[in-house]
Amino acid sequence: MTHNPSPIAVMPLPETFNAERVRMFLSDLESCMDDSSPRIVLDCSNLRELCKPTIHLLLCCLEEAMKRNGGIRLAAIPPGVSMIFDFSELDGLFEVFDTTARAVKSFQRPYLDRIVQKDDLGSCPNITANRA
Repeated sequence: MTHNPSPIAVMPLPETFNAERVRMFLSDLESCMDDSSPRIVLDCSNLRELCKPTIHLLLCCLEEAMKRNGGIRLAAIPPGVSMIFDFSELDGLFEVFDTTARAVKSFQRPYLDRIVQKDDLGSCPNITANRA
């Protein structure tokens, strides 16, 4: 059985959020979440501030994607916003890329680098001791 991955959606974030923009953004996001395993890149290049409502929105996006076995990538965070992003410790929750193209490509690459190779087992003393 072949699994066709869902398309990768690129959604630009506005400079700032107000109630109307949040509603519009969430409506657009909902249509991307209809797929199983949604793959979404949030283009942050227009973002000018990282306030609590924006952080909350990013976390909600991540939560909804994860509930559906999908993923969210952030791309092109401006330098001033990036500093705030790092201080808020959100960088540990999101995969962040310097360009939208790289964020999109990250969904397409195989994650072979996360698989432990058989030759790597010798570097772990507990595994080596149990091999005999």
